[in-house]
Amino acid sequence: MTVDRVTPQYHETTPMETARLRLRPLTDGDDAFILRLLNEPAYLEHIGDKAVRTLDDARTYVENGPRASYEAHGFGLDCVELKASGEPIGICGLLKRDVLDDVDVGYAFLSGFWSRGYAREGVSGVLADAKARLRLTRIAAVVSGANESSIRLLQKFGFRYEKMVSLYAGDTEVRLYVTDL
Repeated sequence: MTVDRVTPQYHETTPMETARLRLRPLTDGDDAFILRLLNEPAYLEHIGDKAVRTLDDARTYVENGPRASYEAHGFGLDCVELKASGEPIGICGLLKRDVLDDVDVGYAFLSGFWSRGYAREGVSGVLADAKARLRLTRIAAVVSGANESSIRLLQKFGFRYEKMVSLYAGDTEVRLYVTDL
C-alpha cells in the first residue's frame, strides 16, 4: 500500500483528544520524558534499544523519527498526556516502515500507567483518526511474541496474526498483526 503525503491536520492545529488523554506532536521539550520512556526495562525488552542515553539523543530521536514522519506522511508517534494534568505518560501513533506494506500502529507507556486503559484509549483514538482523516482501510501492528498484554490489546481491536517479520536486517523476528478498519 502506498501512503501519500496528507495534510497533518491535528499536528498543526488541535491535538487529538480522547476522554482522558491528549495526543500531540512530540517536541524537543519532551526530551526528558523520551529519555525516560525509551530506557524503561519493558521498552528495551519488547521494542528495542534505540541507543537514547542523553537528552541530546532524545531530541535527535524525536527529530529523526516522529517529526520526520509528521513531515513525510502527516502522521507519526505522538506524545500521550493526561488531559487533566498535562503529564506525559506514553507515545502512540502511526508509523510507515519501509519493510511493511501497511501503516502500523505503535505505542509505549511508562510502566506506572499500565493497566488503566490508557493504551486502549490511545490506540482507539489513533485508529479512528486513521480511518476518518487518513482514509486507511487496513492497519498493521508489530509486537514481540513475549509481549502478551500488547497481543491481547491488539486482539480486542480485531487484529489477527498474519506472519513473522524482521524489521531490521539480522534482527529478531516479531509478530505482524493486521486489521481492517
